[in-house]
Amino acid sequence: MLYTNKIIERAKKVGSHVVFPEGEDVRTISAASRLTEKGIAKVTLLGDNDKILQSASNGDINLKNVSIIDPISSEYNNEFAELTFNRLMKKGVSNEEAEEMSKNSLNFGALMVLSGKADACVAGAVNRSADVVRAALRFIGLKGNRRTLSSTFLMISPREDKVYTFGDCGVIPDPTAEQLAEIAVESADSHSVLTGEEAKIAFLSYSTKGSADHERVSKVKNALEIAKKLRPDLEMDGELQFDTAVDETIGASKAKDSGVAGKSNVMIFPDLDSGNIGYKIAQQLGGYTALGPLLQGLKSPMHDLSRGCSADDIVLVAAIAALQSVNNSEIKKEIYADV
Repeated sequence: MLYTNKIIERAKKVGSHVVFPEGEDVRTISAASRLTEKGIAKVTLLGDNDKILQSASNGDINLKNVSIIDPISSEYNNEFAELTFNRLMKKGVSNEEAEEMSKNSLNFGALMVLSGKADACVAGAVNRSADVVRAALRFIGLKGNRRTLSSTFLMISPREDKVYTFGDCGVIPDPTAEQLAEIAVESADSHSVLTGEEAKIAFLSYSTKGSADHERVSKVKNALEIAKKLRPDLEMDGELQFDTAVDETIGASKAKDSGVAGKSNVMIFPDLDSGNIGYKIAQQLGGYTALGPLLQGLKSPMHDLSRGCSADDIVLVAAIAALQSVNNSEIKKEIYADV
């Protein structure tokens, strides 16, 4: 079965509720219809009820099982205004400002996740990435002891026989060693959840195992050591050049004692330049499908779409968000048992 189909079939087992702040966008409306008709997720669209229904009618789109909420007149307004004030009052936000902020669709979607009224939020087809990230940080927040919000791209080969996770290619321009370590741990977990595979992490560099000596190489080495302490259960190695990480012959030659060289499926780039360039090379010259940027490090999933996305893209990102919303280990075993 193709990887994209596996993601969708696994998401069907979860039964998650995904909220879309950009409910008046026709691509989002179409995606919502498909998600509910195929049983991939429960869906709430945010926006003006009449506008959404008119757009659906114009496009002959069935919204029978899709919930619609207008943030301006919602029954949740008092609750969400109070939540917003409690979270932001230390930053000087007044009650009146909190009430207005909570009616913003991005904030409202994140507040639905925070309050347990939805399991995940997907936006970015209309809004800027910075605005999506801001809402996620304000109202969902980072999980546990995490200090870093980062992102991954799920990279799927043209024949869908291989899949890699690339991080971070979309958020942090020049991560510290500590941030790189957190990016690696989160990327490994993302990879396992979305593929069912055991993560094998390569900390990438222009150097392999001391072939070069520079502060940039030292940062990667330090990040590896920090990541090992954070998650000793994960397989990881570095610093590795990309060919050493993915080619078994080269890996055996350059890093013969590594359990990751030549077998890596999670690629941790040392900075945003290399990560962004790397995923676009794979996409444009290698024909790989790039799904993302998928935000990670949050307490609950909130993902950022490309403004050039299609309805198909939105369906797949929503399925990914649904999968990532599952925290119960027993449910996870069931999800991956037959797919």
